[in-house]
Amino acid sequence: METTIIQQRLFGLPTTAISDAIGGYTNVASSIKPLSDHFKIAGRALTVRLPDGENGAVLEAISKAQKGDVIVIDAKGNTNRAVAGDFVMSLAKGVGVQGFVVEGVIRDLAAVRESNFPVFSLGTTVAAGFKNGGGAVGVPVAIGGVTVHPGDYIVGDLDGVVIVPNKEVERIASKAEDKMRKDELRESVALSGGESSIRAYLDKVLSK
Repeated sequence: METTIIQQRLFGLPTTAISDAIGGYTNVASSIKPLSDHFKIAGRALTVRLPDGENGAVLEAISKAQKGDVIVIDAKGNTNRAVAGDFVMSLAKGVGVQGFVVEGVIRDLAAVRESNFPVFSLGTTVAAGFKNGGGAVGVPVAIGGVTVHPGDYIVGDLDGVVIVPNKEVERIASKAEDKMRKDELRESVALSGGESSIRAYLDKVLSK
């Protein structure tokens, strides 16, 4: 995967720190989960909006994807028809797509896990989607209650998914990195002396 410096910085940050840095306003609903605990993504959004039960536009998105993109699919929360299976996701991985975030479901979970292609979705189904046409690529979409614009940054890990608006990415990354440093210092002080340092920390916080 080809990555930019900002992608590398975001990839090194937990979603929790990014969420804190952005104020929690762009946290994707917790119903959209990684389909394997180790899945991690951090990249630009290539957005797809699908009619209910359809998946044809996903192929169009794959054909337009740049290496390192995350394909973000608004499938209207449909859990009956998959937006993709193992073959389609193998196509995506083969052109350098980093992963999928789906307001909907996929299928062929075992193969997806074996291929190590990160997917964050509402779950899985056995049924294929239709390819009757429709859908749009590169338009604003809604994922887990959050609007995603093409080019926004998507960061996902075991805790969930958070959206970082493109115009704010440098500021948010720096703020999240600063929070991580402060958290590490707090832990080193509070936990350095066992029970005594923990009680001293609690006394300090509770006395404010």
